[in-house]
Amino acid sequence: MTARRWLAIAGTISALGAASLIVISCATVERTLVAPPEIPGATFVGNKVCYDCHTNIVRIFPASPHARIHFEGAKMVGATGCESCHGAGSKHVQGGGGRGKFILNPGKDAAACFQCHLEIHAQFRLPQHHPVPEGKMNCVQCHDPHGPDIMKPARGLAMARLNENCAQCHREQSRTFVFEHESLREGCTVCHTPHGSINAKMLIAPDSNLCLRCHAQAPQAVGPSAPRGQLVIGKTDHSSFVLRGACWAAGCHTAIHGSNVNPRMLY
Repeated sequence: MTARRWLAIAGTISALGAASLIVISCATVERTLVAPPEIPGATFVGNKVCYDCHTNIVRIFPASPHARIHFEGAKMVGATGCESCHGAGSKHVQGGGGRGKFILNPGKDAAACFQCHLEIHAQFRLPQHHPVPEGKMNCVQCHDPHGPDIMKPARGLAMARLNENCAQCHREQSRTFVFEHESLREGCTVCHTPHGSINAKMLIAPDSNLCLRCHAQAPQAVGPSAPRGQLVIGKTDHSSFVLRGACWAAGCHTAIHGSNVNPRMLY
């Protein structure tokens, strides 16, 4: 097993008689040990057989983190790569291939991803989440499971150009504005968590607490006779506004993603 540090591992015994490992949490992992999905009656054929048809994947997959997935028992043909996620491929090959034919397709069943990404699976159980568990979306709509990890801010497999990836669905929020919300330059995940949240609209913090992460200013007095402790943002006392909840719900900054008429994000 090649890994710099394991934080927690649960061991089980597979039907093949070899110990398989499920990663609970890890840090700086070079290789991950997992038990591949079971395809009844199928045997492992190896990556080279897969590459005979999937020529477009051959060029990019070696650089993918998924290429380092490794099934314990390194002498097995299906110990690494394709079959550790898709399951043994012999019946798929004998059946002439075909999308989802005698093979597990993570693009249709997120359970294939969740067997390793346990933390992400837990996030999808939170009240506000993308409808992946409901089957209305799948992981590969946002992630490329075969490509290299090119977006470090995405903390894992590349969310292809991050904002552009979100814009495929959220076109209204990602269009060009005369007055843009500068946080959008840093990415949608500055405000939103992509997998799940306890907050409405999958926000990383509730109500005005979210805005104050960037726009907070020290409480100060306005004028010589003004009471102490006012929350002044942009020379305006916001003390009463933030008590109403979200800055956009208070009826003020409703154009939160950008505005074509007002630099303060007002419609």
